[in-house]
Order: sequence, then C-alpha cells, then structure tokens
Amino acid sequence: MRKAFSDELNATFDDLADMCALVESAVNGATKALMTGDASTAEKVISGDAEIDKMRERIEEESFTLLSLQAPVASDLRLLVAALRMVSEVERMGDLSVHVAKIARLRVPDLAVPAEMLSIMQRMAEVAVDMVTRVRQIIISRDVEAAIALGRADEEMDQLRRQSFAELLSDNWTHGVEPAVDIALLGRYYERIADHAVSIASRVVYVVTGHRLEEQ
Repeated sequence: MRKAFSDELNATFDDLADMCALVESAVNGATKALMTGDASTAEKVISGDAEIDKMRERIEEESFTLLSLQAPVASDLRLLVAALRMVSEVERMGDLSVHVAKIARLRVPDLAVPAEMLSIMQRMAEVAVDMVTRVRQIIISRDVEAAIALGRADEEMDQLRRQSFAELLSDNWTHGVEPAVDIALLGRYYERIADHAVSIASRVVYVVTGHRLEEQ
C-alpha cells in the first residue's frame, strides 16, 4: 500500500514537470510572437493555455484524492501540500506567458517592442525560459543544490528589469506613453515568471529538507 502511495506521489511530481514543459513552450512562443509580430503564434499561446489549466485541475484532483483516501505521514503530507501550491504557481507562469502573447497580438502588424529595447526584452525572455527549464529539472530530480542555485540566479532578471526602467525614464525615450506601458508590463511579466520559478524551487527544498530556502 505504501509503495503504491509513494508511486502516486512521484507521478504527481512527474505531472508537474510535464506542466512546466508546456509553460516553457508557452514562454518561447509568446516571445517569438513578441519579437516577430506573428499573430498566429500569439494565438497558439493564448489558446494553448487551456491545456495548462486542465493539467492543473487534474493534478489538484489527484492530490485531493490522495489526501482523502490515504493517511499520509508528515513527509508525504508536506509533499502533497507543496504540490498543490506549486501547481498554482506553474499555472500562473502560463498565464503570464499569455499576457505577453496578448500584448504582441494587440500591436500586430507592428512590434510592441521598439528596436532599441529588443535586446533587453530578448534577454529577459531567455532568462525566464532558462529558469522554467531548470525548475522543471529540479522538480524531477528534487536536487536541493540546484534549487538553492536557482534561488540565487534571478539577479540578472532584476538587473534587466532595472535597465528597462532606466531606458523608459531616459530623456532619449521618444516612443510615447503606449510603448512605455507595454515595456513596463512585459518586463513585469518576465520578472514574475522568474519569481514563480524561484518560489517553486524553494518549495522543492522544503519538501526534501523540511526547511525553507531562506534558511539554507
């Protein structure tokens, strides 16, 4: 009985990793739409969010079933509660990708990002994708060291966010209010994707060690 329960818990984490893979694809697709003005790619990201939502519902249902049918010991309960919290954060990363895609779609046939800001936005997207990829592997491996490293790895994202604001507030900004609002929102969306990845990594640390990331 305990082995079957343990297998089901592991399957829940495998599902979370699969959900992260969908989010990784969504961030990539949203960024492609943003950088190219490709409306069809933006639409695919937006419509594809329904699959991520369905995965969240399934993982939640499976977790609640395990809680109701089993008598989990403390470590198992910690894992289940963490999974329920993590699935919400993974879904939120998917939602943020949709927000990026919607801004891209709104500005078609133009680009939402002025030419001089493209490199900053591209790098923010690369960092966000890398963090989603790494957190997916952390979920699979439950590697505490990798989780701690990820928790310290979003400094570049914070620096890019500050850099984007410096550009917006510069006297050289000539693009008006609407593009400035787009850039501010896009920067926030990518930053929040990274924040959620760090939060998920922190929960993995707690699952494995019983301690919060900040206590490491």
